[in-house]
Amino acid sequence: MKIDHIGIAVKSMKESGKLYEDLGVEMEHTEVLDGMKIGFYPFGESTIELLEPVDTSSAIGKFIEKKGEGIHHIAINVPDVAKKLKELEEKGYVLIDKVPRMGAHGKKIAFIHPKSTNGVLLEICEG
Repeated sequence: MKIDHIGIAVKSMKESGKLYEDLGVEMEHTEVLDGMKIGFYPFGESTIELLEPVDTSSAIGKFIEKKGEGIHHIAINVPDVAKKLKELEEKGYVLIDKVPRMGAHGKKIAFIHPKSTNGVLLEICEG
């Protein structure tokens, strides 16, 4: 397993992306998904994802309105998301997603509620 990516909620991808570009990392590409624009900055085996709302009523738009910009989630790559969800649920973790769904980069994903992960929104992903 490895940290697949860290999702950071931002108001402006253009403004926030300057930091990573100043560090010498170029944006790999962007996608629009679930009311947000996602910009991917590769760092070795992991990626920083900048999450900019294109719809203020989206999850990212609401997050920024409530908490401001900052880390939204940490994603862990697992071999089988469905199997890991079952294992985590059996151990008492609160699942946001009971079954995997498609996320950015065409990966299967699911989220674990921060109530059961020390206040951190945790994403597990496969692919």
